[in-house]
Amino acid sequence: MAPRHLRPDDVILQPGEYFVGRGCRVRTVLGSCVSITLWAPHQRLGAMSHFLLASRLGSRRVAPAARDGRYGDEALDLMLRELAKAGVAPGDCEAKIFGGGDMFPGYRGGASPIGMRNGEAARALLAAHAIPVRTEHLFGHGHRHIVFETDTGAVWVRQPAPGDFGLRQERP
Repeated sequence: MAPRHLRPDDVILQPGEYFVGRGCRVRTVLGSCVSITLWAPHQRLGAMSHFLLASRLGSRRVAPAARDGRYGDEALDLMLRELAKAGVAPGDCEAKIFGGGDMFPGYRGGASPIGMRNGEAARALLAAHAIPVRTEHLFGHGHRHIVFETDTGAVWVRQPAPGDFGLRQERP
């Protein structure tokens, strides 16, 4: 599924999507999902993912044509392949990681929260590719709004208080 564009310089990522490009702002809203942003400062080129799970069940490898942005390991591979087509090596990039919120605080069900697993997987994936992580905004409770500026590598994060979805009742 391709990302939506609100304006020519605005890209909205839905869960399971990724984007590689320049000259735009990439936006998404994350709960337990995680976004990795990659920025190549010399080429002024950026990439961003919005993945739901760290990897496929059983961590089985799939053919490159069957890779899916819903999984962190595959989303990173897809972004790195697109960046390579533009002449960007993994070592040319710096990363930032966001998300991994606990959307159901207090409920454990015997497993660690999915957001925690996603955030830890993002850290491990970037370390495996020797991509330095410049900053991260991970874990905690609730969702985050993310805006990534592909030309500068800047990322803005807003994490409202749990239960605050930014909706306000208009007065009659």
